[in-house]
Amino acid sequence: MRSHRPLSPRRLSGRPLLRVTAVVLLSAVCCASADGSARVAVPSPPPREAALCRALHGELPTTVAGLGRADTEPRSELTAVWGDAAIVLRCGIPRPEQLNDPQTRAVEVNGVNWMLEERDSGPRFVTTYRETYVEVALSTRFAHDIGPLTELAGPVARTVPAGL
Repeated sequence: MRSHRPLSPRRLSGRPLLRVTAVVLLSAVCCASADGSARVAVPSPPPREAALCRALHGELPTTVAGLGRADTEPRSELTAVWGDAAIVLRCGIPRPEQLNDPQTRAVEVNGVNWMLEERDSGPRFVTTYRETYVEVALSTRFAHDIGPLTELAGPVARTVPAGL
C-alpha cells in the first residue's frame, strides 16, 4: 500500500495545477498503431498492485461515455482504451508528484477521489486514497466533462481497496 499526504477535494474551478514534466506526460501518451490499436505505456507496479489492476481490468465496462472499448498495444491487463484513445486508463502507475502540492485540485465521483491535472491534451485524473493509483486520461472533448469517471468509479471502488 502506498501512502501520500491528505488531499482535500476542491471544485474544478480551483487554483491551477503545476505543469508536469514532459517525461511524465510522455509516459501516458497514446497513438494509433498500424493495426488500429492504441499504443499505451504499460506501468510496472509491484505484484500486489498488479493483482488489483488485473481485478479492475475484469470489471471495466465495454463502453464508457458511449465509446466502445478498443485494444491496446501492447495488450495488458494494466491498460484500457475507449474510442480512438479518447479515454485511456492505466492502473498501477507510480505515485504522482502533484499529490505533494497542497494546491492540487481533486474531485470525488461516486465514492472515489480523483486528483485532477489539467493538460492541453485533455484532463488527467488519478485516484487517491486507494491501494494503487489508477490514471484516466481524457481527450480534449472531455475538457469540462467528468462523465467518464462516473462509469469507471464503480469498478475502481469494487476492485481497488481504499487505503492511505
